[in-house]
Amino acid sequence: MLLVTFSTHDGTHRLGVQRESDVVDVGALAAARSAPAPATLLEAVRQDAADAVAALLDGPLPDGVTHPLDTVALHAPLRPGKIIAVGLNYTEHVAESARALDTAQELPQRPVLFAKPATAVIGPEEAIEHNGHLTQQLDWECELAVVIGRTAKRVPAERALEHVFGYSVLNDISARDQRRGGLWFYSKGQDTYAPFGPAVRTADEIPDPHALELSLKVNGEVRQKSSTRYMLFRIPELIADISAGITLEPGDVIATGTPAGVGAGRTPQVWLWPGDVVEATVERIGTLRNPVVDVR
Repeated sequence: MLLVTFSTHDGTHRLGVQRESDVVDVGALAAARSAPAPATLLEAVRQDAADAVAALLDGPLPDGVTHPLDTVALHAPLRPGKIIAVGLNYTEHVAESARALDTAQELPQRPVLFAKPATAVIGPEEAIEHNGHLTQQLDWECELAVVIGRTAKRVPAERALEHVFGYSVLNDISARDQRRGGLWFYSKGQDTYAPFGPAVRTADEIPDPHALELSLKVNGEVRQKSSTRYMLFRIPELIADISAGITLEPGDVIATGTPAGVGAGRTPQVWLWPGDVVEATVERIGTLRNPVVDVR
């Protein structure tokens, strides 16, 4: 299933199932079937309710429980408890970062981890803020996002995927000139620097998350194009490494790193500016589109 958080004219956020041209309102469907259902996508994750939601869809749907996709607004699927991001997880990005950002030339021997706060999360069509007083080097990074579905503490790699609820898209926005003492938190943790969505594809429909095409466009021009097959540390290794010392809880998100093609790695370097539109796409999940606006 492709799960979304959506709203109609009243602005209330609801749990939905996105189909080709419409969205099924899970709450309305559950009421029509006199069945229980999670009210939000975060509740669905915490209750491990993917199967229960799928069961509601069996059989003809009653009237009044679907909305045309083009009449609803999609939002960030959920607000993560924590976002753990992975740096330098694609070989070519290691090389371009070493050249442009003074990071190490050698491939990392263990995952390079950093955090993004939940306050950085925005959803589809929401604006990425460009504050010219803080940055002149705003950059993009298209990433596959892993949504944790079951508590993971000291989980071995061979059991790691059992703890995944589903997958989404995250654009790891960075102010490259706000690295402080070489640390990335302020550079990558500012408000609006974690566009997330537009949906969560449940794990049962992505049996191999390391076989997904991903790409990013700025103003319609392709800037990144690669595949998750080129990850240095695959998702089971990431979950095992993180959970060895940090408990992962339902609703947490792992941003698995970006391939080459970021603005900092280009010659000359290219940055995001107010008026730009960024589209990050991961196969089988969707396209996350965000404009850039001036907030000085």
